[in-house]
Amino acid sequence: MDNIRLILILALAYTGFLLWQAWQEDYVRTAPQQQSAQETATPSASSDQSVPQVPTVTNIDGAVPQVAKPTVAGKPAENGQLITVTTDTLKLAIDTRGGTIVETLLLKYPVSIKQPDVKYRLMSRSPDDFFIAQNGLLGAADQEAPTHESVFIASQSSYQLKDGQEQLLVDLVWTGSTGAKVTKRYRFTRGSHRVDLENIVENASPAAWQVREYRQLQRGEPAAKGNVFMMTAFTGGVAWDPEDKYQKYDFDDLAAGKLNREVTDGWVAMIQHYFVVALAPPRKEPRQFYSKGLANGHYVIGAYTPAVNVAPGASHTFTGVIYMGPKDQEDLAAIAEGLDLVVDYGWLTILAKPMYEILSWINGIVGNWGWTILIFTVLIKAVFFKLSETSYKSMAKMRHLAPRVQALKDRYGDDKQRMQAAMMKLYKESGANPLSGCLPMLIQMPFFIALYWVLMESVELRQAPWILWIKDLSVKDPYFVLPVLMGASMFVQQKLNPAPPDPMQAKLLMALPFVFTIMFAFFPSGLVLYWVANNVLSIAQQWVITRNIEKQAAAT
Repeated sequence: MDNIRLILILALAYTGFLLWQAWQEDYVRTAPQQQSAQETATPSASSDQSVPQVPTVTNIDGAVPQVAKPTVAGKPAENGQLITVTTDTLKLAIDTRGGTIVETLLLKYPVSIKQPDVKYRLMSRSPDDFFIAQNGLLGAADQEAPTHESVFIASQSSYQLKDGQEQLLVDLVWTGSTGAKVTKRYRFTRGSHRVDLENIVENASPAAWQVREYRQLQRGEPAAKGNVFMMTAFTGGVAWDPEDKYQKYDFDDLAAGKLNREVTDGWVAMIQHYFVVALAPPRKEPRQFYSKGLANGHYVIGAYTPAVNVAPGASHTFTGVIYMGPKDQEDLAAIAEGLDLVVDYGWLTILAKPMYEILSWINGIVGNWGWTILIFTVLIKAVFFKLSETSYKSMAKMRHLAPRVQALKDRYGDDKQRMQAAMMKLYKESGANPLSGCLPMLIQMPFFIALYWVLMESVELRQAPWILWIKDLSVKDPYFVLPVLMGASMFVQQKLNPAPPDPMQAKLLMALPFVFTIMFAFFPSGLVLYWVANNVLSIAQQWVITRNIEKQAAAT
């Protein structure tokens, strides 16, 4: 019993250490300084490598396509100009060279509560935080087409969504030497992080124009790298399709080109803690998903369309959605099937998803995430009340038997076989089961880990206040009040449990509250709040059970 309990406690301590390491990875990373697009603008990656390599456009006679690198044609690859687009939710910088989104500020998400005027920068061309969204067209080998290296023309240098205006259109125009024309139209909607992108192809040339559209995300690997043993929020590429469902691709996978398949009704994205940039094609339209690594150390994930033949005098429009914003599950689910899965709860999604739904429902009533966590803690304790009761009863019985167990050890000394037999007889006669105190702890541990991921991944808790000094439940308690209360509650719990007869084990257990206090000092205050509330409820339940058993023992 003592060894099993010690192993469980050490496992819990190790789990806590992993969670602390994960929090360090996610929160202690220095927030990027906000720079203007003009200050961070740098030439884009070489067209030879960043343009996707796709099969040449199928000839009209149905010849088998051959794999070839498309020719970058159209306007010279000269430097473009930056235009700014401002809505109520987004501020973007778009380079007219390729119509590439080179900077995205999320206007409703400050970097921190201490810097409310400094908005979170999701995308930029800063060398330390490189992340851009590119798109373009690919023609046949002997046809010009505007890739993300070609220069477009904008009618103005800045666009702003005005009061009372529900949508904002930003058109960039490219005209080829043969009269072909492409209008790249970004459509912004009030109150949304969704951007609808259209590439409108108008063929005014005398010959058929055969083109594909591609869209891709290019980013560098974050400077801070996690350890393989850390439980940390995933940063990298993800894709979804009806067959394979949700798949993650780390940067090594992207560089190796492990994403390479045709998909209908899917999407690709780059995710990080709290935020995501996703490319969602229209439903029922096939796309070839791909990934690659570039010589400059950047990584690409994207999709391109089948070849489309645009007859002379005809036109064709490629459509799709770019989402740049928080991992808001409701908004994401409305854009594409499975897109809400970018809120990555890991292997415990089956538990975490219902937890999130319950938490959201409670918060919709009380309107405060701190009180929501406390109410949810009470509900969790109610669900596991009987299991906890079994555990605490076993601990209380073991506590009552501790003097008799110690007497057996003193009597039999080093004769472990006779001592174990005598202890088993004692447990059987008293109705105590050492394992019954451990199994409930094992059953509840996955729920705690799942709740950790819910609190860590839910953007709703980012900068959400509770009361008094707790202004942000997603960061550590600034005055360490909750961690100290957590450590004190663990100490009280230990006093209610039977002390292990081994002096070394007893010292180790006595040190755990101090160890956990130090670790939890750097945990998100929302998670520490849950742990404190859970401990207080556990102490109350265990104290009542222990008192009742001691009364029963005294009566006999």
